[in-house]
Amino acid sequence: MPDLSHGDDAAAVNSLRSAVMRLSRRLKHQRVDESLSPTEMSVLGTLSLCGRATPGELARKEHVQPPSMTRIVALLEAKGLVRLEPHPEDRRQKVVTRTEQAEAMLEESRAKRNAFLATLAENLDEDEWAKLRAAAPVLEKLAHL
Repeated sequence: MPDLSHGDDAAAVNSLRSAVMRLSRRLKHQRVDESLSPTEMSVLGTLSLCGRATPGELARKEHVQPPSMTRIVALLEAKGLVRLEPHPEDRRQKVVTRTEQAEAMLEESRAKRNAFLATLAENLDEDEWAKLRAAAPVLEKLAHL
């Protein structure tokens, strides 16, 4: 557990925050479809991982309010990237699923961003690359807390 009152831990947290924010900004510029917001792309990515979800479930996973998610889903549906289907057990709800068009766009986007990161990683030496590989699962865990 980091002790943020200690100089090394505080410096490490500050460095991590700064690096993640810079990389995030640079990755956002590696978009395939400029018409989609980062939040819309994130919703499609979440649907890619979970397959299908209600708008309420998506709102919780994306840390947005349900009315905001309702608007996001409507925009994505209008663009042909998601489908709304009746909920199998609760007819008052809808289930959101991604379309093949969304999956193809996500694959292209992932490939572009992965290529960008791979180009950056070419500048690392073997030891730095090994440390980054070891840190990847920890960063993934932080991203989902």
